[in-house]
Amino acid sequence: MSFSVLQRELDERKAAGLLRTRRTLETPQSPHIVVDGESYLAFCSNDYLGLAEHPQLTVALQQGAQQWGVGAGAAHLVSGHFAPHHQLEIQLAEFVSKPAALLFSTGYMANLGVVQALVGKDDTVFADKLNHSSLNDAMLLSRAQVKRYRHGDMAQLATQLAQTTSGRKLIITDTVFSMDGDIAPLREMLALCERHDAWMLVDDAHGFGVLGEQGRGSLSHFKLDSPRIIYMATLGKAAGVSGAFVAAEQVVIDTLVNHARSYVYTTASPPALSVALAESLRLIAEGEDRRAHLIKLIAQLRDGLTGLPWSLMPSDTAIQPLLIGENQQALQLSLSLRERGIWVAAIRPPTVPQGTARLRITLSAAHTQADVQRLIEALHELAQ
Repeated sequence: MSFSVLQRELDERKAAGLLRTRRTLETPQSPHIVVDGESYLAFCSNDYLGLAEHPQLTVALQQGAQQWGVGAGAAHLVSGHFAPHHQLEIQLAEFVSKPAALLFSTGYMANLGVVQALVGKDDTVFADKLNHSSLNDAMLLSRAQVKRYRHGDMAQLATQLAQTTSGRKLIITDTVFSMDGDIAPLREMLALCERHDAWMLVDDAHGFGVLGEQGRGSLSHFKLDSPRIIYMATLGKAAGVSGAFVAAEQVVIDTLVNHARSYVYTTASPPALSVALAESLRLIAEGEDRRAHLIKLIAQLRDGLTGLPWSLMPSDTAIQPLLIGENQQALQLSLSLRERGIWVAAIRPPTVPQGTARLRITLSAAHTQADVQRLIEALHELAQ
């Protein structure tokens, strides 16, 4: 392949305002960071509870490394499944009120593993059109038939389910949609599962730790309990560390242990991470003050950004997207904020649909009201 072809494609992306580049943090993750030598007030982390640099998690990780070393050395099914892994799985299952749980190295790997293990070419996957890329890739790799429904459209989903008369049926959905911040109608979806004998995989990456009683997630938020629900959540966002888990009926977990390729064929995560995550789970359960503060910040931001030429999308979560529309305008607004020492990411297609480029503002319990007010004032200045 000619490298000039690759360069031309990159140049075309840049001209369209779609080129992605990386920035290097020189401080721990927090609302106040140093990036490439510049100080910023950041509103683009998924560290919703501000636990990523919590001193108790740091101590737990250090203690875990001292006792268990820094690497697992093998896959879980060989000799890489350690006591801290096992104990954390028990704690996670109990925390989200499921019979059993299974650790994965990332949420992406968890979604790939679950969908590929549970459905195949004779089955059907039903997917919200705004699902995360990991769910989209998972359904394609499964070789199952795919039916996508309009975002949150339960009538269309019901029609698709009724028209499918053979094979297994699996509905897959984000709970909190990562680029929109709204929440899937899980109660209505579960009712459809019951009516049409389907399973439901819920990706609670952005709900776990934040929603529900004691941060137990979206199932707790909606007060849902069903063996049809397969629950996935990540541990690198509100939990502040790394990894993911799937919680479900024991027979589902046993099936994943035997058939989820992204679990079977990869080295286990370091056991020290599980030691830190056990401490994180305790902090989440005791974090009502953090969640209450986060709710206040969300209300402050939404009230403060009224009257702008750009509108906040409907969201009651820590993800507050400011809809801009055109790619270059979104990039320019992000750059203008950065020049004022505020870092908010511009999100463009293909991550979001064409014509819906946005600033994805994410709030953390580690932010102060003064931090949020600074962002509000900067956006009003730029609107002039």
